[in-house]
Amino acid sequence: MTLKNILVHVTETAQSKLRLETAVALCVAHDAHLTGLAVRAVPELPPYSVGPIPDIILEPFEAQQNAAIAAASNLFTSTVQRAGWTDRSSWTITEGNATDIVGIFARCADLTVTGQDVSDEDQWEISTIDLVLRSGRPVLVTPHGIESAPVGKRVVVAWNASRESARAISDAMPLLETADSVDILTVAPDASGEIPGADIARHLAQHGVAANLKLLGDMGGETGSALLNYVSDTDADLLVMGAYGHSRLREYVFGGVTRHVLEAMQTPVLMSH
Repeated sequence: MTLKNILVHVTETAQSKLRLETAVALCVAHDAHLTGLAVRAVPELPPYSVGPIPDIILEPFEAQQNAAIAAASNLFTSTVQRAGWTDRSSWTITEGNATDIVGIFARCADLTVTGQDVSDEDQWEISTIDLVLRSGRPVLVTPHGIESAPVGKRVVVAWNASRESARAISDAMPLLETADSVDILTVAPDASGEIPGADIARHLAQHGVAANLKLLGDMGGETGSALLNYVSDTDADLLVMGAYGHSRLREYVFGGVTRHVLEAMQTPVLMSH
């Protein structure tokens, strides 16, 4: 697999600028087409309301939407122009629920770039984990408030021999094959009883990826923190991991690696489910 079509969700926010720059850099590195997507929100009244939306509510909302879409469009245009990628990009505006719309578009992309959920639940942003679960495709999540930097030179892969982590490695293969270094970080023995991670390391070697095996051991409920600490300590620029290996209810009740990583991440994370 190669990266030939990358999708990025664009808003007028500062966080959107970071992920757009990341998406453009990946397109340049992998000679991929970039699709920018802006989603115009549709005003909704509570179910118990009757009649059309009053103009006193609708007009300010539409004006706000128009300004946000215009700012997103200008951001996309200026960014691809600076990178010399105008001829290899396209811009799309649609309307609806942002998470639903981006999830649908993501199904026809090799990779979707979005941002970490913001604490105040910005109305223009989407639910990152819902996008990962709905799209069926890999999602690259950029952290909030971090300066743009190259992605995919020093990669850490979280491996626990699960279906989700296997899917994440397969989806990330174009990045792994071009990385300068790849560490396989495992926190549980493989089912085969071998040295943890040995089988997936052999698989990567067959793709020309010389990966280093790193064993964390049993971290109990601190696996998410251990992953992020390792990424930080090694100056990695990308974490690859599967999302929600357990049911979402269990993840919510007991904490969960996925939720912790998405909340505390300071390095881009490629997630697959």
